[in-house]
Amino acid sequence: MSESASKSLTILGSTGSIGRNTLDVVRRNSHRFSVKAISANTSVDEVRSQIAEFHPETVVMTNSDAFTILQKEFGSLIRTGEDALNEICSREGIDIVVAAMVGSAGLRPTLEAIRAGKRVTIANKETLVVAGELMTALAKITGAEIIPIDSEHSAITQCLVGESRESVTRIILTASGGPFRTRSKDTFASITLSEALRHPNWIMGRKITIDSATLMNKGLEIIEARWLFDLPLEKIDVVIHPQSIIHSMVEFCDGSVKAQLGAPDMRLAIQYALGYPDRLPVAYETLDLLKNNRLDFEEPDLEKFLCLRLARNASELGGLYPAILNAANEIAVEAFLDESISFEEIPQIIQSAISHAEEDAARPLIVTPLDRINEDLERIFHADNRSREHARQFIAESIM
Repeated sequence: MSESASKSLTILGSTGSIGRNTLDVVRRNSHRFSVKAISANTSVDEVRSQIAEFHPETVVMTNSDAFTILQKEFGSLIRTGEDALNEICSREGIDIVVAAMVGSAGLRPTLEAIRAGKRVTIANKETLVVAGELMTALAKITGAEIIPIDSEHSAITQCLVGESRESVTRIILTASGGPFRTRSKDTFASITLSEALRHPNWIMGRKITIDSATLMNKGLEIIEARWLFDLPLEKIDVVIHPQSIIHSMVEFCDGSVKAQLGAPDMRLAIQYALGYPDRLPVAYETLDLLKNNRLDFEEPDLEKFLCLRLARNASELGGLYPAILNAANEIAVEAFLDESISFEEIPQIIQSAISHAEEDAARPLIVTPLDRINEDLERIFHADNRSREHARQFIAESIM
């Protein structure tokens, strides 16, 4: 990317952790990137500040109350609704769409960006989990780029530069192990919300922090990696690496292993995705190997962290099972954040939703012809809704 080439951005989820970090990257590289559109949910005050600093042409508020408040102040600058989200992702003149909305709500606008041939820098695990097969196939047809922002998938992307995919024997996703890596499983019932939100290495949003505590985040990343890198599940492994210095690795047929190392700062992966294939000058803390001179690795405990095993099983089953898994997990995590259920009930809820899937849930998604995508989307959303209903019912019955 040349110094004079400024890229226009749409940021879905501008007030979340990834969105705020993206805006900081833009702030430090204002000659390279400009923000043309943003979306948010309820954070009215923060959106006001973002409007004042970055001057977007369009702001989409998904929460009706927040939309009403801001529209009174900013008029037609503020929009709402799915059509508005889709439009800011497919708009002519937008070069990059940063997909950072939490949950499956970001699926349709992300697909619209891919349909329009945009570069999509994706941090929203759920969209790739529930529809990765559709998204990657559509991208091949439209020429859209899907560049991951997750530190692990960004690391894999960097390790694969200049390499033949045929030479890859496996990719190794690293996991910190979260706050309960060394905690005994028989104490999981007493885990408190504040304990689960105390991640040892990363500062993230509440939902992804709980996913890290259960290792569901790593399970979702397995499913993502399957589609992002077009690899079978048997070539995707997970290892626990408590220091979070090696973000992931790739092993090749000659026995060589490439690893990408860096400080645990999401802005590095964001900046790489925005500037890809170029590297932009670093403006953040660099890795001090003398200070961080220990690298440990462990096998993940699948008996203790059931969510990781459930996610791999869902990916093996294929079809709608990843969507069912993701939807149930979202409801279970939401309930834990509300302190309605215990930590150890999260995988129980997910397992129950998977067990009650419809008979044709494993039927593969059909990608071509293109007009079949909408049909499969309806299947995905139907499965998503049924899984959420089942999870809510499970929670209601457990509370009674």
